[in-house]
Amino acid sequence: MRIHSISTFAAVVLSAAALCSAPVVAQSQPAKPAPGAPASAPVKPYKAVAITPAKPTTDASLEAFRKQLGDVAQKKDRAALAKLVVAQGFFWDRENGDGADKKKSGIDNLAVTLGLKSKEAPGWDMLSGYAGEPTAAPANDHKTALCAPADPAFNEKAFEALLKETQTDLSEWGYLLTDGVDVRATAQANSPVVEKLGLHFVRVLPESGPGAATSLRVATPSGKTGFVSSDIIVPLGNDQLCYVKDASGWKIGGYIGAGDAQ
Repeated sequence: MRIHSISTFAAVVLSAAALCSAPVVAQSQPAKPAPGAPASAPVKPYKAVAITPAKPTTDASLEAFRKQLGDVAQKKDRAALAKLVVAQGFFWDRENGDGADKKKSGIDNLAVTLGLKSKEAPGWDMLSGYAGEPTAAPANDHKTALCAPADPAFNEKAFEALLKETQTDLSEWGYLLTDGVDVRATAQANSPVVEKLGLHFVRVLPESGPGAATSLRVATPSGKTGFVSSDIIVPLGNDQLCYVKDASGWKIGGYIGAGDAQ
């Protein structure tokens, strides 16, 4: 299951830190509640739904390609990047269909997708993050493409039951990237630990006070509330960069998600 555009998770940000021995590409933070938005469901205990983190790919040729892509992204070299993108047939899966312009080249479409308007554009950092992401999985609608990062495995029926039981929706949940996460009483890094969390989904609560940029307020399975670092929880449906392989080797073949804010 792949789900796009989770409403209460705001714009994509990159994390330079390695988590679970793997760089995380597109991590998100919750947005402030919109004026007049309905109140969140009451916080109460819930049954944790476990996730199994995606495993790194074992294709040595793809690993070599990602390294090459990382070097190009670091140099912000558009001409070199063009050689790593399919000439034609680039796809861009968005909520409203394929956003790619089939009359344009692959590099031109990728530049629009990531917002590579100049060497100062943040899209180059996004591209670097994707290059460092070791997990990838086949796309539902593009079986020959491998898209990164890969979502974790989990019991979909159990997760659907969790949403129903808690009277919440998908937008209020993220999953943890590492085991043994400390939940602290406040957004301060030295505040008391109220609980530890494992590899499972966790409910993310609205929070707009001090520390909201670096910490997320969560509800734990036991019904407690507290704060965790924002760089270790991500939503389902992160944007994905997709690779395809032809006779000449790997190329960037498409993108799944909203991409650069237009």
